[in-house]
Amino acid sequence: MVDLQSKPFHLSPEDIRWVHSTLASMDLDSKLGQLLFPVGSTTDRTELVGLLNGIKPSGFMFPAGPAAERQELHRFLQERSELPLLLAANLEFGGNGIAKEGTFFAKPMQVAATDDGQQAYRLGLTAGREGAGVGVNWTFAPIVDIDYNPRNPITNTRTFGSDPERVARMALGYARGIWESGLAVSVKHFPGDGVDDRDQHLGESINSLPVEEWEGSYGQVYRKLIEAGAETIMVGHIKLPAYSRHLRPGLADEHIMPATLAPELLGPLLRERLGFNGLVLTDASTMAGFMIAEKRSVAVPGTIAAGCDILLFSHNIEEDFSYLREAVRDGRLSLERVEEAVTRILALKASLGLHRRHQTGTLVPEPAALAVIGLKQHTEWARECADLSVTLVRDTNKLLPIDPVRQKRVLLVVIGDEGRRQTLPDRYKLLVDKLEREHFLVTLLKEQESWPNKQKLSIAELQERFDWALYFVNLETDCTMPSLRIHWSPPMGTDLPWFAQELPTVFLSVANPYHHAEVPRSAVLINGYSGNVYVIEAAMDKILGRSKFKGIHPVNPFD
Repeated sequence: MVDLQSKPFHLSPEDIRWVHSTLASMDLDSKLGQLLFPVGSTTDRTELVGLLNGIKPSGFMFPAGPAAERQELHRFLQERSELPLLLAANLEFGGNGIAKEGTFFAKPMQVAATDDGQQAYRLGLTAGREGAGVGVNWTFAPIVDIDYNPRNPITNTRTFGSDPERVARMALGYARGIWESGLAVSVKHFPGDGVDDRDQHLGESINSLPVEEWEGSYGQVYRKLIEAGAETIMVGHIKLPAYSRHLRPGLADEHIMPATLAPELLGPLLRERLGFNGLVLTDASTMAGFMIAEKRSVAVPGTIAAGCDILLFSHNIEEDFSYLREAVRDGRLSLERVEEAVTRILALKASLGLHRRHQTGTLVPEPAALAVIGLKQHTEWARECADLSVTLVRDTNKLLPIDPVRQKRVLLVVIGDEGRRQTLPDRYKLLVDKLEREHFLVTLLKEQESWPNKQKLSIAELQERFDWALYFVNLETDCTMPSLRIHWSPPMGTDLPWFAQELPTVFLSVANPYHHAEVPRSAVLINGYSGNVYVIEAAMDKILGRSKFKGIHPVNPFD
């Protein structure tokens, strides 16, 4: 049974009647359709209408696009859907998670580097306002993974760091801003990523903490978010062997499954021990961590039977729908379990008031609401967050500040920054512009390019041509990259700072905070955590001595 009056739904008697009457009016196929939540892989109106009239999914998540186009698309879908739709976005860093013109406020680790909960609240408020402006009602955030392992290629700056207390405090601040904007949150990725160095996009990840350590870290974080009223929790394709064995003594290694297929983690742990009454959804079921764990015909109904209420994304939505229908027919998935899941889906919609706004045609705001995208207040907040977060890891030889008069000639070496998955590619161009506005003479060396004159300069030539060197590194997490290590150019790393003892060298990373391992002898190392314009400008002001470094270390940068 689902308690609709209690946290997190808090439904009125009228809302409860809508949930029950809607459920009673649905046939089996309509109920099964609600369990599916596709990614918006097409904007073709004919295909989308066919999906709305056929499968009837509970909602959609579209990637970021032009704000006006996304708003119009959301309006089109809501106007043609029999039931109000949940429209989600990954609003992890700001409004840019749904609108290309949206504010890139900060990566979570950058916010954590301020150690100021107000900055987390502003991130949530910025993301929530801008998401609501285009019709989003659900954010797949906050991320409450804990970045215990520096080699994890996917958590990293997407987390609020390695301190569970700070992670919880920042996540609560973010959630407060989202709730103030009228959206629901989805706390992710249960039971917690960041312990191993695997990526669930590429395979099953493993949280290897003993029960007591998990309870004192991830468990405490989830308890605080659940107590605060988190409406939904996203479950990762992450194994938690110690707790699975604790709840199912004698469980063989080969039977330990990722949480999305582990009933002991979704029922006895999440529902009972943690007391979560809200909606549970899987992380993307197209990830290898889910796809390789079990035959898909077994896994799709299996994750619902295990306790997830929504299957996120589909390899083939018609095929997944057929797997659900067949499982109900042969008894592997009970009608009672289906109706429990659909009840929670409808309850989430009702808790957001979507059923009432559906009747009045106000689920998506008018075009004038797009004025909130990139709002001046949001960019001013982002600029302040950057100033408070940029962190000086070391300045061993007291090279800073750089004098633009005496040290005018700079060699700028760019590493990364052009990957297909960059939040914003070619950030180095902002740096070049900033340097040239300060009247520096910039010589650019990009990754995989040759040195001037097609060879390495001699030490004497190097010192004759340049006053200092600035490394700009933007290597972001990427779900297809198993490592965040720097891959220096062949032969023998021609672009690495081999001259660190010969020329003043400043190393600025606006992504991975663990690059100390790559450049242990670089005299100056600075972490910015986000490759947005605000961080780049703040970092340069600090390099030039116009602003103090204020950021703290959310992780151990020397790990």
